[in-house]
Amino acid sequence: MEYEMLKGLSHSTMLTVEHKDTAAVYGSGSLEVFATPAMIAMMEKTCLECVNDKIGEGNTTVGISVNIKHLKASPIGATIRCEAKLIEVDRRRLVFEVRCFEGETVVGEGIHERFIVDSEKFMSKF
Repeated sequence: MEYEMLKGLSHSTMLTVEHKDTAAVYGSGSLEVFATPAMIAMMEKTCLECVNDKIGEGNTTVGISVNIKHLKASPIGATIRCEAKLIEVDRRRLVFEVRCFEGETVVGEGIHERFIVDSEKFMSKF
């Protein structure tokens, strides 16, 4: 399957920061603010959802690289919007530009790479 035609796709997701999403719970810090690992997980999920129904039956994507900056803390109750855009396709490697916003303020941004795999073949390696 040719994946180049996917370039330019975009997708967004939303979440309201809960206690379970905080640095204190993740162990990545001691404060009750939106955890960097939670933000990265949101970014990965947004990228996965961007292409998952367009890459063929039996396929999925796996994250292979993140280069993310967490720019501003967000408290419990904040609404976070994540936007992902597929900016590069190299055979099965997909490169996304991702940003998280609280209102109009960018709270996180960066590049996330995913790779298209055959789910059954991938899992058979274990």
